Amino acid sequence: MKILVQRSLKSSVIVDEKIVGSIDSGFVLLVGFTHTDTSKDIDYLVNKVINLRIFDDENGIMNKSILDVGGSVLSISQFTLYADTKKGNRPSYINAMGGENSIKLYEEFNEKLSNFVSVETGIFGADMKVSITNDGPVTIMLESRG
Repeated sequence: MKILVQRSLKSSVIVDEKIVGSIDSGFVLLVGFTHTDTSKDIDYLVNKVINLRIFDDENGIMNKSILDVGGSVLSISQFTLYADTKKGNRPSYINAMGGENSIKLYEEFNEKLSNFVSVETGIFGADMKVSITNDGPVTIMLESRG
């Protein structure tokens, strides 16, 4: 499981010309799964996300978590995080988990995360237009396996 975390000032996702999810301060999470991912991977990364200290404290040092600042999450499914570009110029997505299994894990991830913070989402598998005002910019890749 991979999550690309972007610290955000304001972000939204549009599907069919309608805003389906939006947040003010918090994280935009681009979330992808591979074939061997399980609930254990989700639990590990939910814990990482809620405790990741990348918000500024009163001294301007990244020392606060999303829980500390009362931020929200915009979670976007993103199978392209598992793109393999080692051969040629056209990415292969063979390492990405298929949609039927992936949607179950994605929904489980969002449900578990929502126990700690407010979570908005896009629509799994839809053509989404994501607007991100990246704060910093701060962008960090989290992975459940080394």
